[in-house]
Amino acid sequence: MCMRRGLVGLSFCTCYLAFYLTNKYVLSVLKFTYPTLFQGSNVLTWLPASVLFVGIIYAGSRALSRLAIPVFLTLHNAAEVIICGHQKCFRKEKTSPARICSALFLLAAAGCLPFNDAQFDPDGYFWAVIHLFCMGAYKILQKSQKPNALSDIDQQYLNYIFSVVLLAFASHPTGDLLSVLDFPFLYFYRFHGSCCASGFLGFFLMFSTAKLKSLMAPGQCAAWIFFAKSNQLWQGEQFFMEN
Repeated sequence: MCMRRGLVGLSFCTCYLAFYLTNKYVLSVLKFTYPTLFQGSNVLTWLPASVLFVGIIYAGSRALSRLAIPVFLTLHNAAEVIICGHQKCFRKEKTSPARICSALFLLAAAGCLPFNDAQFDPDGYFWAVIHLFCMGAYKILQKSQKPNALSDIDQQYLNYIFSVVLLAFASHPTGDLLSVLDFPFLYFYRFHGSCCASGFLGFFLMFSTAKLKSLMAPGQCAAWIFFAKSNQLWQGEQFFMEN
């Protein structure tokens, strides 16, 4: 059982690292910043969360194309401040001092970033703020769902299906449908291969995350997520500095 948990954790970390590196390559190196489309009653109740999911991936893609991975992940992690604040102020849940301190440190780190970022990009930070608010609201909605409503896998399937439909219809009004025709790497195998890899890695990341949560205690799961993000901060920046 311990070996199985370890393998699931390592699979999660590998998918996490490869997923963000692949997305960063497509968005920053190839400079493809248009929406990625590969991306009953229970379904209707989950619809607002799916709308937020589209906001997460769209705003996240815009932000990641302009910001360095450590900067993006620092702002991404600041969504925990919204979740913690909602639980403390609105749901009146007991929150440990350690979690409150952690949220305050995340808030301070995110607040200091614009003043210490040598490559400050206003548009990148604008989309990152939208991304973190959508992420925070999504997590709040996810936790408020009834336990027997939808499984984690079902939620993600609905999210991906809804994102394909919504982004396909939104691509024309936003101008992305016509702009993509001028994309210089549109017919390059590197672009198509990276997009396919990003789609597959995103699916396996989602699947391994669900497995991780089902097999491990919350503390162990949080430790693996922290390890994956720490590894991503170091490996990701090193990879793109070399390239």
